Amino acid sequence: MPAWKRFLYPLDLVWLLLFSALAWVSPTRSPAEIEILAILAILQIAGPRVRGLSTPRGNLAVIALKLLLGFLLIGVTGGIASSYYLILLLPVLSAATTLGPLGTAAVTALACVAYLAFIPVAYRLGYLLEGLFLRDLSLRVIFLPVVAYLTNGLAAANRQAVLRAQAVAAELAQTNLRLQQAEDSVRRSDRLAALGQLTAGLAHELRNPLGTMKASAEMLLERTDPSNELAHELAGYISTEVDRTNSLITRFLEFARPLKLRLAPTDLNALIDKAIEQLTRANPADPPAVHRNYDPCIPLLLADAELLERVFVNLVQNALQSSPDPAAVSVKTRAVPGFVEIAVIDRGAGVKPEHREHIFNPFFTTKPGGVGLGLAITAKIVDEHGGRISLESELGRGSIFLVTLPLATPQAPEPSQPM
Repeated sequence: MPAWKRFLYPLDLVWLLLFSALAWVSPTRSPAEIEILAILAILQIAGPRVRGLSTPRGNLAVIALKLLLGFLLIGVTGGIASSYYLILLLPVLSAATTLGPLGTAAVTALACVAYLAFIPVAYRLGYLLEGLFLRDLSLRVIFLPVVAYLTNGLAAANRQAVLRAQAVAAELAQTNLRLQQAEDSVRRSDRLAALGQLTAGLAHELRNPLGTMKASAEMLLERTDPSNELAHELAGYISTEVDRTNSLITRFLEFARPLKLRLAPTDLNALIDKAIEQLTRANPADPPAVHRNYDPCIPLLLADAELLERVFVNLVQNALQSSPDPAAVSVKTRAVPGFVEIAVIDRGAGVKPEHREHIFNPFFTTKPGGVGLGLAITAKIVDEHGGRISLESELGRGSIFLVTLPLATPQAPEPSQPM
């Protein structure tokens, strides 16, 4: 956009042209008339740009000043016979577009009184207010409230249209968000299904040679001279690494295997307490600092308590690992119509934007030595319950993992506002 367009709007040119034309065609061109026209032009153009004049009080001050300047301009150019009677439309139109019906009526009444106030002066100067002139005067006064009423109605209709458009835009944005979340969920499910099949096939093929390697290492260990310490050490390494690989394959199979939910009424708050206690027992010397903010009105949840406990153990453990030592992790729960939300909040460094889309993908991890199955299995358990898990993160401020679960039978949850 050119620089001049930021300071001069097309409507400003119209106002400048109007006031310049009024000054040009004026028969008297008295200094007072030119000065009032100049002040009105400046006020009309600068008013919307000055922050103090854009407030409700500032707007009232601008309207009052326009009314006063219009009255003065009519007074210095002939009073009741002045051709500038239409200048009173400026405060009337400003009131009709920015004030309500009562404010518009008040300003219009003041404009009519301001114009009719010149009648006594006209009598004193010898004007005969009768016949055609009196009819013309009546039309001038009637013209102001008619214009005010029509303009106020149009302005109100325009404001309603803007509000409806904003409501439709907000609803469309919410619909697009839900559609995007649904697409993300479908893509994640497709990836999980494909990787699950691949993992199951690889695990089956790998376990046979691993079993042979472990058996061979054990036989080698039995037949090796006890004095050969190096051979015993190497055979032990083989056996240990085979066990570790087998454990990893078991986790892969656990991810690939379809889950069988054992649904039962579950107290969600008590279940989260149990998950936190499990982490405390695992580290009694340095128990985790977890701030709990539970909604006591949450009804029983129909869920697999054992699997959900694993979800919250994993989420709280990740949050503790992401947060600096003095900072505590927060767990919040709240009930929304038909659903319950659980937010696990950490005060860590946050998740980079390029990682957020892949955070729930299997085998994706940013931890040294991590496998990348924890959050993938967590997301799978939540999906099997008909729920949804999402991530909100800001670099340097921490992350929020938000789990939404249905209160009744598993179904697709409606997304709600973040806690």
